[in-house]
Order: sequence, then structure tokens, then C-alpha cells
Amino acid sequence: MSADKSDKVIVFDTTLRDGEQAAGTRLGSREKVEIASQLARLGVDVIEAGFPISSPEDFQAVELIAKEIQGPTICGLTRAVIKDIDRAGEALAPAKKSRIHTGLGVSDIHIAGKFKDDKYGKTLEAKKAKAIVMGVKAVEHALQYTKDIEFYCEDSGRADKEFLYQIVEAVIAAGATTINIPDTTGYAIPEQFAKLIADLIANVPNSNKAIFSMHCHDDLGMSVAN
Repeated sequence: MSADKSDKVIVFDTTLRDGEQAAGTRLGSREKVEIASQLARLGVDVIEAGFPISSPEDFQAVELIAKEIQGPTICGLTRAVIKDIDRAGEALAPAKKSRIHTGLGVSDIHIAGKFKDDKYGKTLEAKKAKAIVMGVKAVEHALQYTKDIEFYCEDSGRADKEFLYQIVEAVIAAGATTINIPDTTGYAIPEQFAKLIADLIANVPNSNKAIFSMHCHDDLGMSVAN
């Protein structure tokens, strides 16, 4: 008897994107392809190959992996910015299976800090409303390149839960198929993190239409436990 689809754990590997941020790490395109080929041999489901708009070198690496690596879904990271998404779509075009991973900060601290300009609104509440609009537009735009859209809610652990529920519901309705809940500051403990995910699933009306993805940092040595 085969296991229920909901029981499958999907392995999303970000060695080539977040892993490259480790101090002293610098990977060239060919090195990234070599690592990606080994990840494919391991049976990883999704490889986050890079952040295509960040540099010409990263764009080239993502494009090369999309051309050469078979098996896993090849993913590119973007901000919830149209030019980022277009660049990722271009880099991922050769892939048989592609994913665009877009999103934005959702905690009050991130929103106030990253959306300082009055064009995003003059109050925190106005900026939060604008963030939802930006998230929805990003997902809708990404759908022209792939139907596999992951949306990250940066700094979810410190976000206002009601706002987090609102933005997750909105981006799922817009077409996001995976919701990434990161422990951006690396301070969560398993009980807290489990409750955050359970509360999201319970309070977002359309939560059953998306897969929930975890991205845990290891500042307290808790990433695997979380």
C-alpha cells in the first residue's frame, strides 16, 4: 500500500543559495553544477540553485544547473519584485521542472525597516496592507514562468500572527503552492515552532491548498529539532 501523498517529506536543499553565505565560501558556476549533480544523485526533491538577479555569475550558475541537472526541481530565489521574478524566470527557462521562490519580510520590524519610503504607506498598517498587495502581485507574475511557486514569509517567528494568517491566505489564493515559514533569527525552539505551524494550518482557511515548508537556522543548535 502506498503512503498518503500528505505523508511525503519533500527535501528542499539550499546549499547553493543560503549555504553559500557561510563565511569564506565562494562557489563558481562549475562548482555549483558539480554540487547540484551530487544533490540530484542523493535524491533531493528541490535544489535552490541561487538568486539570479544578485549577480551575472549567479544568473549563469542557475541557468547552467537548469540546463544540465535532471531529476530535481530547480528553484531560483527572488524578492517580491517584478524584475527579480523576470530574471529568475529567464534563468530557469531550460529546466524541465522549475520553481520560483519569492516573498518578503512579514514581521513589523522587517516591514518598518524595509518599507520606510512613504510610497509603501505612511503608517505601519498601511505598509502591511501594501506588503500583501506586493506578495499577491509577485505570485501572480511568477505564474507566467512556472506553476510551482513558493512564497517565503521572512521573519515569521516575530510576525503578528493575524497579519501572517492574512498574507498566507492571500498568496495561496493568488496561486502559491508552497508556503515557506523561516525561523529567520534562529531563536525558535521546537515547541514554539510546532505551534506556529499548527496555528497557521488551523487559522488560514485555504491552508489545505498549499504545502508548508520549514527553513530553520541553527543559531541555538535547534534547526533539525525544529
